[in-house]
Amino acid sequence: MAIVTTMIVPLLLGLTFFLFGMNVMSGGLETMAGGGLERTMKKVTANDFLGFFLGAGITVAIQSSSAMTVMLVGLVNSGLVEFGNTFGMIMGSNVGTTLTAWLLSLAGLEGKWYIEILNPSVFAPILAFIGIAMQMFTKSDKKKDLGNVFIGFAILICGMDLMSDSMLSVRTLPGFDTFLATLKSPIIALLISTAFTGVIQSSAATIGIVQALALSGGITWEMAIPLVLGANIGTCVTALIGSIGTNKNAKRVVVMHFFVNVFGSLLCMVILYILKAFGLSILTTEIAMVGVAIVHTLFNFINTVILLPIKKPLIKFCEWVIPDREEKQHTVFLDERIFNNSPLAISECRRLTNEMAELTRKSLRKAIDLIFNYQQYTVEQIREEENLSDKYEDKLGTYLVRLSNNKLSENESHSVARMLHSIGDFERIGDHALNICTLAEEMHTKGISFSPEGNHEIGIIGDAVKEITSLAIDSFVNDNSESASHVEPLEQVIDKLQEQLKALHIQRLQNNECTIELGFIFTDILNNFERVSDHCSNIAVYTMQLPSDKLDTHKYLNAIKYSANDEFIQDYNMYKSKYTLD
Repeated sequence: MAIVTTMIVPLLLGLTFFLFGMNVMSGGLETMAGGGLERTMKKVTANDFLGFFLGAGITVAIQSSSAMTVMLVGLVNSGLVEFGNTFGMIMGSNVGTTLTAWLLSLAGLEGKWYIEILNPSVFAPILAFIGIAMQMFTKSDKKKDLGNVFIGFAILICGMDLMSDSMLSVRTLPGFDTFLATLKSPIIALLISTAFTGVIQSSAATIGIVQALALSGGITWEMAIPLVLGANIGTCVTALIGSIGTNKNAKRVVVMHFFVNVFGSLLCMVILYILKAFGLSILTTEIAMVGVAIVHTLFNFINTVILLPIKKPLIKFCEWVIPDREEKQHTVFLDERIFNNSPLAISECRRLTNEMAELTRKSLRKAIDLIFNYQQYTVEQIREEENLSDKYEDKLGTYLVRLSNNKLSENESHSVARMLHSIGDFERIGDHALNICTLAEEMHTKGISFSPEGNHEIGIIGDAVKEITSLAIDSFVNDNSESASHVEPLEQVIDKLQEQLKALHIQRLQNNECTIELGFIFTDILNNFERVSDHCSNIAVYTMQLPSDKLDTHKYLNAIKYSANDEFIQDYNMYKSKYTLD
């Protein structure tokens, strides 16, 4: 019973605090990283050298190589990062995670007061107090996030102290000598560390326990080295779990991560056995906390240097292990692995919303051209694209609503709101494209067509609708308020054109120059054009207004239309001249 109360319970409590503190600290740092993280990753990963430092930097920030690798799996799965560009980031992540060991090694510092003050146990309570104060007395989200970082770090150090204290009397416990004798077998030590890290899914926690053992003076260099190597292998389990249900390239990231850590560990094990065979005396001496940190860092640096020259064969090997298979096209996939990383999740939603917008533009252009040049395969394409547009709206809408409940910055909230508003308009434009397609198909099936005048009129307003759609979509994709400002004047021109064309068509009907049947089709096409321009107006309003004000579409549009704005009038007259019936 004594072993339970003096060692196991404090050790488990310390491990719990350690993992919880790391989670709190990494969450705050991740939020502070902001929305530029994923864009930086996409730009930098093409260069292994830069990718290495970015991977190390991000892992230092979020203090978890497992989380970094899972994030990388999600980015590759979503197409933001290419598989071949992940090598540098994986190696950098392995090096970046060693910072935790160095921070914890400061706990062993003794000497003058100015040296001992570097001990995290001394300044961690001060950081915790500052963090709580920032949570209670500040309104800034960034300061609150920084407060979380301070609190998380203090909890982590508290956990480390509990684990260290639990190990102080470990040498007096019955059976400990037998346990140490077991660890003298490098293979058994490696397997124990691998299994333990795989269960708790944190190599940093395993390294922390090894350092706690080192602080108690319980282990030697030859015991610590396999334990450190096993922690590096065990951390692959998190990425392995995270890859379930992903595409082939995402799975290849996991294969690379696993191979890199296993290869390096086996190589070090061979070297360790060789050194033991030569009877190197340092291996049997006790290791200090800083020694564990040195082993952890050297292993990952040397592993990087050795594997860098064989990067291309390694990539080929991963592609051989996970071969190419035919994958379904036109899928709408939002990765749950990046859901809790709001900046990355928003970026992925933005990418898919942009795809939806481009799909809408393409479908509408095809539908308008179909009126004048009917092609059956184009009809099938438009129908498939409309179904895909429905999938985009369903998946994005559900994901964005859930995402809006996350802790978001003001800019992130605006971005989510704009996407939620816009995907409905994109989907409705796709519906109108299908309506126009159906009307063109009806004309083809019945063998009827408009008069030359009717075709001319439909051509003019059709060109105007194409332009307003491009203006609205370009303004959304590029987040360009200037482009969006030209939409409403053109929308007013299209409204006037619709009224004029309906009046002209009524005249043709009265003069028996057109049939009733064609009259209905002509009117339906005009109505669909007018609805498309309305949705384009909505999209432009979201782009222009959301960044600075609460959304009030009608108030905003009325202010534009009736304020006698010189730019509005100038644009209106320009479009009126461009799309004249004369």
